[in-house]
Amino acid sequence: MSDHSPQQKNIQKILIANRGEIAVRIIRACRDLGIPSVAVFSDADRTALHVRFADQAVHIGPPAPRESYLRIEKIIEAARKTGADAIHPGYGFLAENADFAQACADEGLTFIGPSPSAITAMGNKQTARETVKKYNVAVVPGTEPGMNDDDIIALAESQIGFPLMVKAEAGGGGKGMRTVHNREELPTALANARREAESAFGNGRVYVEKLLVGARHIEFQILGDMHGNIIHLGERECSIQRRHQKLVEESPSPFLDMELRRRMGEMAINAARSVNYVNAGTIECLMDKDKNFYFLEMNTRLQVEHPVTELVTGIDIVKEQIRIARGRRMSPTESILEPKGWAIECRINAEDPYNNFIPSVGKITTLLTPVGPGVRVDSGVYNGFEITPYYDSMIAKLIAHGESRSEAMLRMRRALGEYVIMGLKHNIPFHLNLLNSFSFIAGQFDTNFVEDRFSMDTYEAPPTDAELEAVAIAATLVAHRNQQLAAQGVQASARDVSNWKWISRYERMQR
Repeated sequence: MSDHSPQQKNIQKILIANRGEIAVRIIRACRDLGIPSVAVFSDADRTALHVRFADQAVHIGPPAPRESYLRIEKIIEAARKTGADAIHPGYGFLAENADFAQACADEGLTFIGPSPSAITAMGNKQTARETVKKYNVAVVPGTEPGMNDDDIIALAESQIGFPLMVKAEAGGGGKGMRTVHNREELPTALANARREAESAFGNGRVYVEKLLVGARHIEFQILGDMHGNIIHLGERECSIQRRHQKLVEESPSPFLDMELRRRMGEMAINAARSVNYVNAGTIECLMDKDKNFYFLEMNTRLQVEHPVTELVTGIDIVKEQIRIARGRRMSPTESILEPKGWAIECRINAEDPYNNFIPSVGKITTLLTPVGPGVRVDSGVYNGFEITPYYDSMIAKLIAHGESRSEAMLRMRRALGEYVIMGLKHNIPFHLNLLNSFSFIAGQFDTNFVEDRFSMDTYEAPPTDAELEAVAIAATLVAHRNQQLAAQGVQASARDVSNWKWISRYERMQR
């Protein structure tokens, strides 16, 4: 910790260098703090909600992101033009661009995020692995930086073993990633991953990691201030994915207990401390079936799924980001080991779950948004808004909170049933089907669940005798009990279409 307190800044106006629901979310935080906000928009977003909500708005170019939202000089010029003295990057676009963070600093603008050096260190997965290892953070076994294909293949055969994952050193979102099951597949996978990474990120360097079969994807929310304080706000379960893209997140994880949360949280803090991290960030981990956990990467920005953490901690993460950027001590003083209740987030995307999740575009002709106790919707659309092909397909984030996981799931199921979006395809049917999945209800899933064991065609079969213990655990959550119940078998009716009926039946049996 420094001997001198950092100088506090009096932020007068914040420009949001983003669009859609996250821009709206940040504008609302600015309003809560009494800080004027500035939106930027492309031709395609001229009538977008974030443009309507902001105090000022500046046009920055054509629809294509490379000509608008990714143009650093246009963002800086918009700040100069409006008198904004701080910039919040949101997520995506320039959020993890060290050059953008440095450009803000060079212009005397406060960048509401980490330092350029932290972004650089954690932006390259291989550099991040080497950085955190110095702080005794365990990483998934893999190759070292800069190895050629022959050396990678030799090390994969002699030490790492198969199956394994080829990964791009830069970027994310599943680009430049390939699963390899044997030595014969590896040369082709390396070549394809390099080509895709070069096209997507301008960096064709790749490495390989041991593929953890049946792994869960668990991440920890980090906050660090300029006074040397770093804490975590608990974990988020992010294992429901498709092609390495998250679909559903929840907090806490049904797989963790308090002791494991404490150990993983300490690891996450050490990883953040390795780069003297300041502001909000996320340490992503993989955990195997035996609860061995490994550092995967760090996202040096606000996460899409941050609302579930906000609901179980009562902490407004965006407001804390602004507070930290001002040079103040963050409000929470200790890491969160006991979350308050349970929260689940479903990403509502414009895509067709019955047709390989093909993106859908068009005008929203009818929009009825769910409300009621324990329901939150973060959205950037409205009735009549047009979803274009230029940007991410996310329509909204639907978040449900309850005292227990079961209550949160039931509220989410109710909210999904009330959500009406007409005019284009969307993935609400997928989420409803998932919420009726026995494996999801029981918390028995991993990162391959959606692709390997889930279908939109049918609900999962009723549980077998071997699965009844997991059903008893789910029934325990429903009853708010802390002790596992003994499982007993019930023959399902052929008319049963929802696994929620199983939970209620087991609950009655325990009375």
